[in-house]
Amino acid sequence: MKIRRHSAQPEDVHIDLAPMLDFFLNLLIFFIISAAFVSEAGIKVHRPSAKTASKVDNASIFVAISAAGEIYVDRQHVDIRLLRTTLERLRAQKPQAPVVIQADRDAHAGLVVEAMDQARLAGVQDVAIAAMPAGAETAPSSAP
Repeated sequence: MKIRRHSAQPEDVHIDLAPMLDFFLNLLIFFIISAAFVSEAGIKVHRPSAKTASKVDNASIFVAISAAGEIYVDRQHVDIRLLRTTLERLRAQKPQAPVVIQADRDAHAGLVVEAMDQARLAGVQDVAIAAMPAGAETAPSSAP
């Protein structure tokens, strides 16, 4: 009688990637949805400091003015002549949203006043200028 030895066949070992893929897809969806609520002007400005500066919680339309005189709205460069129509379009999407002008401390005052005037001509009554609270760090910022 011949004895047969059964050698165990090696089992195919595999890692199920489906749970990991589900996890990463959930993370992706979360970041896409949360990014829709983040609003920035598009450039970093060195805001001036003010003792009476206060935080505006419901601000959602940001206009950034750099020291070089460039104007950005929603991360897009906008000419001062097109600022009014851009703000009118954004105001139609968010009727109650105030406009916050984030002017660099070295920006020309005339350009800041012109931006405020264009915002008022676009129908925005609540226009604010972003400033750092006095004594706060002076690092560049992109949101008030």
